[in-house]
Amino acid sequence: MTATDPGYAAVAAVLGDYFDGLYHCDTGKLGRIFHPQARYACATDGTLLHLGMDAYFPIVAARESPASRNEVRRDRIVSIQFAGPVTAFAHVECAIGPKFFNDFLTLIKIDGRWQIISKVFHYDLQG
Repeated sequence: MTATDPGYAAVAAVLGDYFDGLYHCDTGKLGRIFHPQARYACATDGTLLHLGMDAYFPIVAARESPASRNEVRRDRIVSIQFAGPVTAFAHVECAIGPKFFNDFLTLIKIDGRWQIISKVFHYDLQG
């Protein structure tokens, strides 16, 4: 698929909502784009952090949003790849406070809409 294909545009729209949800700490928006059984994983510090959405969303809701601090947005889609008509992989980048994230998001299309089923990421601290 290319950037002009409807599937690409639909996944890019989900990613836009993902960035907005993180920037505003909007768990309602994030809840609409993450599948309820989605997984969240990181091993940046050498130990596995592995959460379901029931544990992840309260973390997002409890933090001060980048929007409330007027942080400059630094989010972008690096790439989107498709394994078929209902499976996609996105590499995205974003920053929240001093952390710069590289996220690998796997998406599935169920009931006519794209949803994130897994988020695996690494972050670096920015000075």
